[in-house]
Amino acid sequence: MNDNFAIQLFEGKKVRIAWNAEQEKYFFSVADIVEILIESKDVKQYIKRMRARDPELNFRWGTICTPTEMMAADGKFYKTTAADLEGVFRIIQSIPSKKAEPVKKWLAEVGAQRIDQMIDPELTFQMAVEDYRRQGYSDRWINERMRSIEMRKELTDEWHRSGIHEPKDFAILTNVLPKAWSGMTTGEYKRHKGLTKENLRDNMTNMELALNTLAEVATTEFARQRQTQGMEESREAAQAGGQIAKNTRDDLERQLGHTVISSERASDHIKAIEQSNTEVLPE
Repeated sequence: MNDNFAIQLFEGKKVRIAWNAEQEKYFFSVADIVEILIESKDVKQYIKRMRARDPELNFRWGTICTPTEMMAADGKFYKTTAADLEGVFRIIQSIPSKKAEPVKKWLAEVGAQRIDQMIDPELTFQMAVEDYRRQGYSDRWINERMRSIEMRKELTDEWHRSGIHEPKDFAILTNVLPKAWSGMTTGEYKRHKGLTKENLRDNMTNMELALNTLAEVATTEFARQRQTQGMEESREAAQAGGQIAKNTRDDLERQLGHTVISSERASDHIKAIEQSNTEVLPE
């Protein structure tokens, strides 16, 4: 997992962003920015045509764009064509779109936010809360999600201490947890909910989120207690942490009489909330 990776929203559309600490710059997914401006799914072909009709841009493409690790739709990290703020502005110049100016303004604001966050890290959480509220999540769900983010950060820090640094290894360990307590890997869980690019945790119910957080917290404690080193020991700790959540899930389901694994997505609940808020009250 790349701790410097994030997703920002522009008018409800996701833009993948990575912070380069060495250069102290944000790098934006070129494909995500272009897709917003052209409102088309055939982004790769559009970029090819754009470069063909702009020789100067095509000549500088190798210096404007930098392969950067970002999360793909399958939840794994791959090298993605990205550009810093200056590079993205140059690319936007080659795209005739009415959205160009709003996108430029938004990009500039995102760049300024990073500086503010470095001065006061609490702003990162405040902005995340506001983003979730804009998407229709309840305050109760947001509180649970914020706690899960904090717990997840502690776990990834512990994995770093254990010598885990490769994105593929983080992905393997991350998959151990839901597989242990739910019986599904992250990808299988997302398919169960009908998700594609959406974040799985953002679409978990409160119960699912609590169980997943329990698995991560237990894994962190096992790793600390055992002072794990390397992939194999980290995997064993993750399996043990996931089993704690599995035991809790089994106990819950015995008493409730039904499964706590849901195929529902957050959007299902948000839509219901929006509909209830627009109902006309009787006089």
